[in-house]
Amino acid sequence: MIRLKYGNTNTFYIPGKPGGLLIDTDFAGTLQAFFRALKANHLELNDISYVLPTHCHPDHVGLIGELQHLGVNLLLIDKQLTTVHFPDEIFGRDKHLRYAPIDEKRAAVISCDESREFLRLIGIEGEIISTPSHSEDSVSVILDSGDCFVGDLEPYEYLTGYDDNPQLENELP
Repeated sequence: MIRLKYGNTNTFYIPGKPGGLLIDTDFAGTLQAFFRALKANHLELNDISYVLPTHCHPDHVGLIGELQHLGVNLLLIDKQLTTVHFPDEIFGRDKHLRYAPIDEKRAAVISCDESREFLRLIGIEGEIISTPSHSEDSVSVILDSGDCFVGDLEPYEYLTGYDDNPQLENELP
């Protein structure tokens, strides 16, 4: 696993076969910094088979549309389909940003239940689980090695707000 730090958002690359999985990107407008981070970590764009957002907030999906145009495949969890265009209006306000909207029609869309098999097909042992705390569409990647990738964690002082929440109780296996 390689942490690519090139902006405000932690982005991770998990090697696989034939290529790896990129988890999250940073804001739109950070593509050159992203390429510098790849180079610094001895990676090339063609090392990335898929990019998975942990949730569809602007600071986690800003480069995904551009990466799609460059040949990287998008992996979405089915519950993310309703939120995938949330950043469009936000990024659209700044005409200087080179934001490319996500093309969900070109995405591999799977459920969390299908994630273990999908990840195995790209050489990664683990699964993707629904973790709707920060946002309804949040997912986390749990590797069999014990590594876990979570997009955003709620501050400790917010945790009591999740007590006795029937919606969250229904999400648990």
